[in-house]
Amino acid sequence: MSVSMSVSRRIIISLGLVLMATSARSAPINKVLGTWRMISAQIDPDGRNVPAYGRAPNGLLVFTAEMHFVEVLTDSTIPKFASNARGHGTAEENQAAMAGSIGFFGTYEVDENGEFSGNRVEGSTFPNWVGDIRTRKQLRLEVDGDRMSENFLRPEGTTIVITWQRMR
Repeated sequence: MSVSMSVSRRIIISLGLVLMATSARSAPINKVLGTWRMISAQIDPDGRNVPAYGRAPNGLLVFTAEMHFVEVLTDSTIPKFASNARGHGTAEENQAAMAGSIGFFGTYEVDENGEFSGNRVEGSTFPNWVGDIRTRKQLRLEVDGDRMSENFLRPEGTTIVITWQRMR
């Protein structure tokens, strides 16, 4: 009885290990998964190539395993508000803050190769983006190791290219 029970236990344990290994191998690849820091951001209005978020762009892009993303892009050279209160900026301070930064979040998808295939914006500091669905036509993310290139085509036709570095 003890020998039979020992063999049965080994078989069950072996089957469990095989199932776990198979499950791990069949888990979908996700090349964008993780946290990325912005290295550079260029905008190309009317054929000119200028910094999209100032001389010292700062930003993070996070893709979770649960298929959510958060992206925050800022121009780190924007002066602080004189009032030191977020809701009490002057018209000029508010204009500079709005024009030099954006934050948004939502859900995203990857294809069978783990490559980014699109996203849906659920919330944004720019209200016009809320509800937008972007496909590879408007937004391409290409991962090469720990570097990622983001090419975003704005609705009016302007292209923004952002280079990201994966954070470890």
